[in-house]
Parts: sequence; C-alpha cells; structure tokens
Amino acid sequence: MLIKIMDILAGLKMTIVSGVFLLCAIICMVSGIESPIDPAWGAVIISGIPLFYLALDRLIFEKWVSSALLITIAMIASLAIGEIFAAAEVAWIMALGALLEDWTVERAKKGLKNLIELTPQTGRLIYEKNGKKQEKIISVDEIKIDDVLRVLPGEKIPVDGVVIDGDSSIDQSVITGESLPVDKSDGDEVFCGTLNMYGVLDIKTTSLGENSSLQKLIDLVKQADEKQAPTQRIADKWATWLVPVALIIAAAAWVATGNIERGVTVLVVFCPCALILATPTAVMAAIGQATKHGILIKSGEALENLGELSTITFDKTGTLTYGDLKVSDIIPTGDFTENEVLAIASAVENLSEHPLAKAIADKANDEHIAVEKVSNFKMYPGRGVFGINSKGKIYAGNLNYIKENFEISDKTNTYLDNLNSEGKAIIIVGLNNQVIGIIALSDSIREDSQSVVENLHELGVKTVLLTGDNVKTANYFAKQVGISEVHGNLLPNEKLQWVEKFKKSGNKVCMVGDGVNDAPALKTANVSVAMGSIGSDIAIDAADIALLGDDIEKIPYLKRLSNSTLFTIKFNIALSMMINAIAIICSVLGLLNPVTGAIVHNAGSCLVVLNAALLYDRNFDKNRIHSHYHYHDDGKHAHSHENVEILGEIHTSEGVKHIHSHRHSLKLKSHCSKL
Repeated sequence: MLIKIMDILAGLKMTIVSGVFLLCAIICMVSGIESPIDPAWGAVIISGIPLFYLALDRLIFEKWVSSALLITIAMIASLAIGEIFAAAEVAWIMALGALLEDWTVERAKKGLKNLIELTPQTGRLIYEKNGKKQEKIISVDEIKIDDVLRVLPGEKIPVDGVVIDGDSSIDQSVITGESLPVDKSDGDEVFCGTLNMYGVLDIKTTSLGENSSLQKLIDLVKQADEKQAPTQRIADKWATWLVPVALIIAAAAWVATGNIERGVTVLVVFCPCALILATPTAVMAAIGQATKHGILIKSGEALENLGELSTITFDKTGTLTYGDLKVSDIIPTGDFTENEVLAIASAVENLSEHPLAKAIADKANDEHIAVEKVSNFKMYPGRGVFGINSKGKIYAGNLNYIKENFEISDKTNTYLDNLNSEGKAIIIVGLNNQVIGIIALSDSIREDSQSVVENLHELGVKTVLLTGDNVKTANYFAKQVGISEVHGNLLPNEKLQWVEKFKKSGNKVCMVGDGVNDAPALKTANVSVAMGSIGSDIAIDAADIALLGDDIEKIPYLKRLSNSTLFTIKFNIALSMMINAIAIICSVLGLLNPVTGAIVHNAGSCLVVLNAALLYDRNFDKNRIHSHYHYHDDGKHAHSHENVEILGEIHTSEGVKHIHSHRHSLKLKSHCSKL
C-alpha cells in the first residue's frame, strides 16, 4: 500500500500538481502576497515524501548512498531553518528528473510473448492400427522422440526432426533468416516452428520441448534480456562521495562562520539536480530529433552506446536487401531468345505457388509477354514443375530434377557455376528433349546500402555481415556493398556468438536486422537496430532502435546524432559542475542564502535543459539540405544537384506548393519541371 502511494505521488500528474504549487509560491514571493500557508508546502509534501522514502529505502535495504539522500538532507535542513521554498524546489527538480529518465529508458517487452506464440501446439501423429497406418491430432506435449509426424502443406512443423518420406520446400526464415524456401527430401533436417509450403512430409522426431530449435531461440532472447542491467544515473554513481563532501563543506561553513544558514545554502546549491537533468534532457531532445526522421529510439542507453560503437553487424535479407526476389538473368542455352525462354517457363510457373515461380510469372507479366496455357500440369514439391502446350513438354526446376530428364552440357554447367558463385537461385528450363535456358533470381540490394557502408567506414566504424544465407550468396552481396568480413550459414545462436565474440574483443557492437532469427543477436548487442516496416514484431521489440521507414541510410545519421548527444551530455555535466562550484563558494562567503541559492540552482538546471533542447532542431543528416525556392511564371525549370533532398516551399504565381519530405523524399535529378 505504501509503495502504491509513493508511485502515485511520484507520477506525472502529481508532479505537475507539485509544480503548480511551486509556481504559486514563486508568484507569492515575487509579488509580496502573503498566504496563511506557504504554497511551497504542497510541493514539499507531494515531491518530498517520495524522495525521502527513496533515500531511506536505498540506504537501509540496498545499502546504497544515492543522490536522493543528499537532496533529502538539503530538503530537511531547509525546512529546519524555515526555508520552505528552497526545500520544495530541490524536491520538485529531483521528481522531474526521475520522470524524464523513466520516460526515456522505458522499453516494451512484449516480443517474447510473440515469439512463444510461434510454437505449434499440436502435431499429426502417424501410427499403426490393425496393420494400417492411421493419423490423429495430438498435443505437442504428447509427442515422443522417434514418433513419426505428418506435416501437410501450410502447416508449421511442431518438432525438430528428419524427413523420412516426401519432398517439399520449407520456409525456415524464422530460424535461419534465409530469404528463399529450402527444398527438403529424405534425410534432411527440419526445425520446429518452420512452415511447410507445398508437399506432404513425414518426419521422425529428434528433439522436443526445451531442446527444440525454436525453444532454444526463445531461451536465447530471455537470457540476453536478463543481461540488460539498468543504467544508474551519473549523479547516483557519484553520490557515494558527493554526500560526505557536501556535508563536510556545509558543516565547515557553519562552524567557520557560526551561521547555520550558510551551511544549509551549501547543501541546497550542492544538490546535483542539474547533473541529474544533464543526461535525460539531452536524450529526450535527441529522441525527438530522431522521431522527426522516422526513427524510434527506445532508451537513452542505446544513444550512448551508439556514440561509442566501433563495429556494426548487418543481417542481409530485408536489411541490406529488400528480401524480394526478382529475375536477374535469363540465359538461353539453345536456339531460343530470352523472351521465348521466359514465355515457355512462365507457362508452367504460372500454376505454381512457389516464390521463385511467382517471380518468374511476374517478370513475364511486367514484360507484357504472351504466355500460353498448359495442360497436364504437375508439381513435384522441392524439385520442379511439368506441363504440356503447343511447344511440347515443358520442365522447369532445380538441377536434380532436370538431370532426371536431360543431359546437362558443359556450357550449361559453366553458366550454373557462375550463377552459383553469385549466390543466385536457379531455375533450369527444358523443352521436349533439350535444356533451352536458365533463369536466375536474386534478392535486390537496397540502392543506399553501399553508401551507408561507405559513410560508416568514414565515421571509423567496422562493418560485418552475419547471415543465415549460404556463404556464396553472402560473399556476393557483401562484395556489392563493400563489406569485407562475412560469416554465412549462421543459425540464431551462431549470430549471437559472433556478436559476443566482437564484444569480448573490446568492441562496442551494433546489430542491424529484421527477422525473428535476429532477436537473440539484437538483444545481446550493445545497441540494436530493427527495420520497422518489414521487420518482424519480435525483432522490433528486441531492438533498441526501430527504423520506421526501413531507411538504412539513417544509420550513419544515428551515429552522428549519438556523437553530438554524448558531447552535449558531457558539456552539460561540466556546466552543472562549474555552476555548483561557483554557487558553493558564494554560499560559503554569504553571498547567497537558501532562497537565492535555490534560484541559482534552478537557473543552472534551466541552462542544462535549454542547451539539451538545441539538439532537437540541429541538422545531423549531411544528405538533407533545406532550401527555399522562389520563381514566377516565366521560370522554366528548377535546378538542383542530383540526389539532394529539397525541403521547403516552391512559390509560383498560382500559389504555394509545399514539398514535404518524411520517409519519401523529393529528389530532383538535375531538372524538375515547373510546378
């Protein structure tokens, strides 16, 4: 009950009420209005009681000498000599600082719940009865090692296991982050929580419950979350020596001058309120600045760590790339043209639900290529498709499927080797008795990925690629964007291990990712960034920062913002310490009394807040240039450097056209027609 009352008194609403009482006290003091009861008592009761409780709790139960104890001593001393306003002022400033910091460091923790919801709750058990195979739905808790389970298309795999019958493609991005479904057949391993896309699979259970891949992923997130200890405020870190020093100076001033008022004034001005406000106000301003750019920063600690980071590790799919497969190459190997190969392949792929098939069909549609329908369509999950039209028998699929029906020439093998080295997905197209072409598909690299990496290198930050994709694919994409250190074929725990390895070698590490499989690494990194629009809810909840527009070009901006925030915090701390030092000297000399000392003390806090507020409107994005254009009816064009973002207003005789830029920018490519 007592704790609940303290929480109410320290809450936002009561702190506002306390501030109103303090304001009334100032008005009465300035105007000379006399009140039967000093309004400052309202602030003392509302903000002072929780402060007193906090100081005692930390001192008695936590054995911790905190800044709250020093401020409580100053408050009690002020009350003892009748200086109510001074007591109220220091109590309210402390309450405000605590609210500001709580606001900046509060983090949502619902991601774990979402992750747990991915776990399948039932399985389809295959068993024998009267010599016949039967199947029934059972709870996952009833499944035992070596049980045989059947997984139909569209169902999640309920356990870790090995395929003993069937062919299919599995979407295992939840575990590995791979952008493509992975073909599975007899003897292949499958993971709990992954999605069976096409064929029917019979799997033999190899691990259950807490030993499953998905449960291990959940445990990794839990463990990483527990490692995130709350950051103590700098004033509390220094309170161990601040309290005795303040008491010694105050006592010495009292003894030396014989004036207790001077000792109390020392305690009032010694209170580290400006020091307490130095960090949260700067962080709040920086978070507001970032929000204007479509970036959600969840904690001040994240900003601090960003400024000190030396290594950024990137996931590939959905981060450096769009995670959207497109046809990248069409290579005829016979007497057909590229369009003819695409038309023949699309004839059968139109009827398939496989992501590669959809990408090929979309390419034909985009190119306005006429596609003839097929008959006798057959789909072989995890292998390929077949159909017949006026051209003949059409085959489209992977290498193993095509080898069953055609001889593969050395020339075709050379093409396949080159495409494999680039990490591309491959569909081979056969017609009647010959291979007529190869269609390669690739994830699309974000246009700004290379410039982001270059900017980070200019800022002295090392970049690393950590991905679940195969090594060839990883190396190909890393080379395209300029990342030299690459680690592929990684499961979630292996990504986490690499992040921990970098941290142990003395690096401050930032992890950038978008998938569920990135969550443990995101939690473990010193600071983490998730793609807000396309990223999974779990990745966003696990991360410290979310890019709401998926604009990774904002990562160098974040680094510059963090650097400036750290500088502002350090400057504010130095400023507050200097003001306190001068005020202490003036207090000892009798130039300040408790009331004027409280005003000087409050002025120092205001200076800190105002300096921090300047962060909000500062420009940290060197690619953003704010312009203001004026021209009239006779103006023919607006001119601009390529790729420069134009903000502001364009004036014409017809009125004012506002150009807004938030997530989508207006980029004038050398000329822009008159509006």
